[in-house]
Amino acid sequence: MSGRNEAQVAGHEIVYRPFSLLDVAGARALSSELGWPHRVEDWQFVAEAGTGFVAGDASGTLVGTGLCWKFGHDRASLGMVIVSPQQQGRGIGRKLMELLLEELGERTVILHATAEGRHLYEKLGFEAIGTVDQHQGTAFRPPLVSLPPGERLRPLGSNDTARLIELASRASGLDRGSLLPALLEVSQGIALARDGDLIGFALIRRFGHGFSIGPVVAPDSDDSSRAKALISYWLSLHAGAFVRIDTPHECQLSAWLEALGLSRVGTVVKMARNGALRADASFRQFGIVNQAVC
Repeated sequence: MSGRNEAQVAGHEIVYRPFSLLDVAGARALSSELGWPHRVEDWQFVAEAGTGFVAGDASGTLVGTGLCWKFGHDRASLGMVIVSPQQQGRGIGRKLMELLLEELGERTVILHATAEGRHLYEKLGFEAIGTVDQHQGTAFRPPLVSLPPGERLRPLGSNDTARLIELASRASGLDRGSLLPALLEVSQGIALARDGDLIGFALIRRFGHGFSIGPVVAPDSDDSSRAKALISYWLSLHAGAFVRIDTPHECQLSAWLEALGLSRVGTVVKMARNGALRADASFRQFGIVNQAVC
């Protein structure tokens, strides 16, 4: 962070400072006020993977948070922008956003906006580039999804990491060189192979009240059979458990997921600032990591 950002900025009895891992418990309490399901472990993961700022009141209680994640030298995402309901309307969210954008400079920045936050983000130069549907529910054993000839699912191996990073980066348009290894430490994975070559994968990890599937990366096709096979694998293994997946609307998986019992409980707008992402059209991210790191 720059020296300017490291300095505490006071105003209206609110103090802004860099996010510390010591803030995780307070951040979790803050997100719980809004009904977010994040556990301490979920906050720990996103905080260790990124950087950010907090806002505190005169007593030192956290009343706002905002985090960001840098991908390579020119791209980033931001999220976990929260302001206590009792402190909203005081410009805290805007100040946190300004600090984050100063930290990120001229990078292309991606975020997922709720209806409440979209107006502020538009004022700060973000433009809508798509939507993401959040699905969740109790999983059950879905029907078998057939794969094209020569393709099969197999366990991930210790030598797969470099290929996983390549596929995740190509599908998302974001450099996953640092995020994927950290994600693999807290996830289980399944690979999609064609004649021995890894061409897709899906991860699942504990999150909130149950499990979260993502990212899900596979070659694009008219019927999305590869992505469905990857997702079905995890739903079958976690039958009876609460599962969440966030899928880009253009992937057109919502009707299929709802038929499996994973209801669409919300939609957010994907927004970009300072340009757009350049993803590889031959691969698609059918499930994102989460709405913060994308």
